[in-house]
Amino acid sequence: MIATLAPALAQQQQVRTADRINANTLTVISGNVNGTYLSIAYDLSAVLDDGDNLRILPVIGKGGGQNVVDVRYLKGIDLGITQAPLLEQLRRAGGLGDIHEKIAYIAKLFNEEMHLVVRSDITSIEQLQGKKVNFSDVGSGTQLSTRNIFALLGLKVEEVNLGQADAFEAMKRGEVAATVLIAGKPAGAMAKLKLTDGFRLLPVPYAKALQQSYLPSEFAAEEYPGLIEPGQKVPSIAVSAILVAYNWPKDTDRYQRIAKFINAFFPRVQAGDFSKAPRHPKWREINLTAVVPGWNRFPAAEDWLQRTRAQASSGRENFQKFLETRQKPSDATAMSAAERTRLFEEFEKWNQLRATNR
Repeated sequence: MIATLAPALAQQQQVRTADRINANTLTVISGNVNGTYLSIAYDLSAVLDDGDNLRILPVIGKGGGQNVVDVRYLKGIDLGITQAPLLEQLRRAGGLGDIHEKIAYIAKLFNEEMHLVVRSDITSIEQLQGKKVNFSDVGSGTQLSTRNIFALLGLKVEEVNLGQADAFEAMKRGEVAATVLIAGKPAGAMAKLKLTDGFRLLPVPYAKALQQSYLPSEFAAEEYPGLIEPGQKVPSIAVSAILVAYNWPKDTDRYQRIAKFINAFFPRVQAGDFSKAPRHPKWREINLTAVVPGWNRFPAAEDWLQRTRAQASSGRENFQKFLETRQKPSDATAMSAAERTRLFEEFEKWNQLRATNR
C-alpha cells in the first residue's frame, strides 16, 4: 500500500510545484541585443526574482511595435517595453482592435535617444532625401518611430530593414546612406563605430513638428568617443520608453499576478535598488508618477501610487506633530539637515510606539 501511494504523492507534489512556479512567474518581452530593452528586462529579473515567490522571465522580442502586438495577443506574455508614442500610432492604425481598453501602462521607464548614423559624406539630415536609410528590424520601435519622425520632417527616403551590424557593412559598401537606432544611450551597437572608419553621428533637429511627441536630447563625447570629438555634443531627440501590460479584469489570476509584480517592483524603485551598479544607467531616469496622456494606467499601479501619496501626506503631518513635541515651531526653519535626519529617526521610533499602543 505504501509503495502504491509513494508515486501518487510524488506526482501531487510535482503538480503543486508546477502550479506555484507558473502562478508566480511573469514574462516581459523586451528587444534584441542592439538596444536597451533586454538589459532593462534582465535587471527586472536580477532585482526582483525571489525564488518561487516571484520570478521575472525576460523574453527577446522584435522591439517596441511588435511588443505591443505581443502583449495584446501572444499567449503567456504579461508585460512589454515599448515607446509611448507608438500606442497612439497603433491605435490610429486600427489593426489591434480596441487597444485603448486592452493595453494599460504601468510606468515610464526612461528616455530613448534617436541615433542617426550616416556615411561621412553626409552632413545634414536633408541630404538623406531619396536615399536608402535603414529603419532597423521590421516591427521594432525604431522602425515605426522613424517612419513617423521622417514623415513629420517631410523627408522621403527609401526604407530598408537590417540589423545594425548588417547596416554598418552595407554603409561601408555604399549601399545604404544611413542607419537609425532608437535606444537608450550609450547603445552597445554604436560603441565601436569611429569617425575614422567613415561614420558620423548626425544631428537631429528638434523641429516644431516633433515637439508634441518627442523630447530634446543630445549625445556627449564621453558617451561615444569614437563618433564625437572631445568637448563636442550632437543634438538629437528622444522618446519615452514605458512598461505596459494587458488590461486584465481585476477578478482574474493574470491581473493578480501583475499586481504582485507591481507591489514588488515599485517599492524597490522607490528604495533606489535599480539605480545602483551594476544596473543599467537608464534606471536613473525612471519616473513612477509620470503620466502617458490619453492612456490608462494599470489599476494596481494607480492604487499603489495613491496609497503611497496618502501615506506620505500622513507621514508629513505626523512628523510636524512630532516636531512640535520636541521644539518650538519657529525653530524648524533653522534646523540643519543632520538635525532633521536625527529627528526623523526619532520620529519613526515614536510613530512605531504610537502604532503599538493603539
